[in-house]
Amino acid sequence: MKGASVIAQILKKEGAECLFCFPVNQLIDAAAELDIRPIMPCTERAVVGMADGYTRVNNGKKIGICAVQQGPGAENAFGGVAQAYSDSTPILIFPGAPPESQLGTPPHFEAFLNYQRITKWSGRINRVDRIPDFLRRAFTYLRVGRPGPVLLDLPADVITADFGGAEMSYAPVKGTKGMADPQAVKAAVKALIGAKKPILHAGIGALYAEAWDELREVAELLQAPVMTTLPGKSVFPEDHPLSLGCGGLAGSRTVAHFLAEADLIFGIGSSLSNWIFAAPIPKGKIAIQLTIDERDLNKDYPAEFLLMGDAKLVLSQMIEEITRELGRNGRKGDDRIAKEVRSIKAKWLDEWMPKLTSEENPINPYRVIWDLQSVLENEEYIVTHDAGSPRDQMAPFWIAKKPNSYIGWGKSTHLGYSLPLALGAKVARPEKIVVNVMGDAAFGMSGTELATASRNKIATLTIVLNNSCLGGYDKHIPVASRRFGMRFLQGEYSKAAEALGTYAERIDAPREIIPGIKRAIKATQEGRPALLEMITKEEIPLSKYW
Repeated sequence: MKGASVIAQILKKEGAECLFCFPVNQLIDAAAELDIRPIMPCTERAVVGMADGYTRVNNGKKIGICAVQQGPGAENAFGGVAQAYSDSTPILIFPGAPPESQLGTPPHFEAFLNYQRITKWSGRINRVDRIPDFLRRAFTYLRVGRPGPVLLDLPADVITADFGGAEMSYAPVKGTKGMADPQAVKAAVKALIGAKKPILHAGIGALYAEAWDELREVAELLQAPVMTTLPGKSVFPEDHPLSLGCGGLAGSRTVAHFLAEADLIFGIGSSLSNWIFAAPIPKGKIAIQLTIDERDLNKDYPAEFLLMGDAKLVLSQMIEEITRELGRNGRKGDDRIAKEVRSIKAKWLDEWMPKLTSEENPINPYRVIWDLQSVLENEEYIVTHDAGSPRDQMAPFWIAKKPNSYIGWGKSTHLGYSLPLALGAKVARPEKIVVNVMGDAAFGMSGTELATASRNKIATLTIVLNNSCLGGYDKHIPVASRRFGMRFLQGEYSKAAEALGTYAERIDAPREIIPGIKRAIKATQEGRPALLEMITKEEIPLSKYW
């Protein structure tokens, strides 16, 4: 048995269903022999993006696995891995590598060295008999502690070598989770109960821990409002009376109001990062921080109460302590905060309703988002935004009611990343309607992946907001735009999509948005990927109150 077959057998034991790959790697055929489905997109960055989306909607319980060729394949995948690393997505990457005898010899690209700063662990399998050890260690890193990408170089002479006569022994990695120091929990709960106006600040760590029931219980016991980070969006139902929505570069007025008013911030699975794509936390608040990674503690925002552990387990500890202090029902029934949330939310939506329901032509992009949500209201779906305007226009107003119904991302902002994410999510959840909303510039980065969708029968819906420009970039490149037209774009994306094998329509008028979405969804339900090109205006204003 060759080394590649050993790796494939281990992946099968670890539950691998598919291998996102492009186009040459000894692992591909070895995996295919075990009915691990190879899925080949058009670029290596999309290989990683699909694995990323696959992992996200599984909350890391199933791991997206990638294989790319040595040299240019490993080089081209770098941007996707950097994006996954910034958003803490556990994926496993297998780049091909030159033989051990050529290690350190130019011009060979050594992935395991170059990827060390954007992976949780980057290693090089140096002997065929050590493959089980390397894979056991890799899956341990993927399932324990802070999530993140892991890379294992596959030297050509190692994966083609004979494993030998010994039987391959490997047991799948179960992982482990930790609870917090009980005394620290008691102190944190005492501070929470004593706060006049606490706010719960939930991040992607709460989503990966699948802590949505516990988060809701804590919020209701304390009658404390909940905001999420952009990556954490959907961990708390945004139709709940205590939901403030999410805060990123843009966000709801309710998030801004309660962040300003709060006397205590409770970060749950959140790094509390000071970052342009995170709602800024005003200084001077008492802070509790719950995380599984010590590197996040006191990183940007000083916290008086530090809790290390899995969000689901630690919130369960806190529920026990809260009910001990306040009784089984806590403060349930006290609706003063809920009424305040409702009042501020109503005023905020009244302010934006002219844009959300606009009859303008070209179409206002907020109208597209509003109408899309109305069509999907009673459907089982997963949606995601792209970088730039689609993210900042969509995230504040989309009401995510179920966990993992919205893929929020933004610790890094790779243009065009939403389409590979959506494709990976659809592979993981074929029964769901999966939609990505992107701009015309983003289409230029990954639009050919519609061919991937068509070729592999991955029936997603892509909505392109085509305003024929880089929206808002006149402030960034005014001279180049004025003198050379740099920020202006052109293209007929529905025609391009049709040529790539998808169902496609161009939508020019607001009244056609809903009928067009319904037709496109019908096409996806019949197994065909779809694209809708919405001819939109450049819309600059954002829901931003900080």
